[in-house]
Amino acid sequence: MADVKSGASPLFLREEELRQCIELLFFAYRDFTAGPDKILKEYNFGRAHHRVIHFVWRNQGISVSELLDILRITKQSLSRVLNALVERGFIEQRPGVTDRRQRLLYLTEKGQALEHKLSEEQRNLVAKAFREAGGEAVAGYRQVLSGLINEEDRETVLKRILGN
Repeated sequence: MADVKSGASPLFLREEELRQCIELLFFAYRDFTAGPDKILKEYNFGRAHHRVIHFVWRNQGISVSELLDILRITKQSLSRVLNALVERGFIEQRPGVTDRRQRLLYLTEKGQALEHKLSEEQRNLVAKAFREAGGEAVAGYRQVLSGLINEEDRETVLKRILGN
């Protein structure tokens, strides 16, 4: 069945709409990361450093193994990034309370200041978009993003984020 106005089939319109949404996601991510990328460059850091800083800030005292599980990167990749952050005084490692071999991660004051600097523009960008879109759209946005998370992980991720 063709669309009377464009002559396009509903299936084509659906495919095109999906392509457009995927492309919007790429452009939104580009602009969402642009501000932090500039700041990270000043420190000779990259997005991996930003992700580590973010998740350590959100989960003070997180173990290295939990962080590996969240980021889904290799120990080697995390080690390189984490070592740089520890050596430069952004993250502090402490032994676990019950298992002294465990390494628990905390942002230092310097790390907290950098996290705030990195996320401030992103918070403002998201807040502005939410204000412009309205409450119903915000709920839809959250639902769409939740739907993009792997089904097997979704409940765990949402509990981590929402604290339920």
